[in-house]
Amino acid sequence: MLAPMSTITALADLEQEIAAPGAGPDRLRLVGTPFVPEVRLHLAEDAILWWARMEAAAGRSLPPPYWASVWAGGQALARHLLDHPDLVAGRRVLDLAAGSGLVAIAAALAGADRVVANDVDPYAVAAVTVNARANQVRVTADGEDLLDGVAGVDLVVAGDALYDAGLAARVLPYLRRCAERGVEVLVGDPDRGHLPPDGLDLVASYPVPTTEPSVDSPVRRVQVLRPR
Repeated sequence: MLAPMSTITALADLEQEIAAPGAGPDRLRLVGTPFVPEVRLHLAEDAILWWARMEAAAGRSLPPPYWASVWAGGQALARHLLDHPDLVAGRRVLDLAAGSGLVAIAAALAGADRVVANDVDPYAVAAVTVNARANQVRVTADGEDLLDGVAGVDLVVAGDALYDAGLAARVLPYLRRCAERGVEVLVGDPDRGHLPPDGLDLVASYPVPTTEPSVDSPVRRVQVLRPR
């Protein structure tokens, strides 16, 4: 079982990592996002090395640092929001399973009235905080598990939130409930094998540069979808 950690501790850890001198693949660097150059994020060149070093220093297990890499589904969805600001302008937006906060930051840059970035990993909540600060936008970082409720917003965005079967089994019903209550929902997904066979309509498709070490192709086709 993962040792509990507060978001305050996680934020202090990330701020210390960002301020620390030195370079290397296990360090966090503020870099432009490949498919969304308008947004800069604190990322690790090798997130697995960063994870191993931080676990060794902490002497305990830490959550996988999904927030320390930029994922294809989030890049496509962020690109879509920036290219279609009418989707978010003046609206309340929830970025579900936000990771680095890329999609939330894109929504804020596109003119959203209020943006909440939600992730249950305290380090992701901290990453949203430092990344929003770096991009000079206002995003509220939230660490609660929201998947048993319904979002009280105008738009829910979920970039690459269906990366395993267990998570998809909770996320998809949540998104359907939100859509049934009149909330607009947009999903960015590179088809990791957990999309439902029906019930989602294609909005757009993007060739996204991949940054995942286990993927052979330099480009991944990513769909932006919405529930029917």
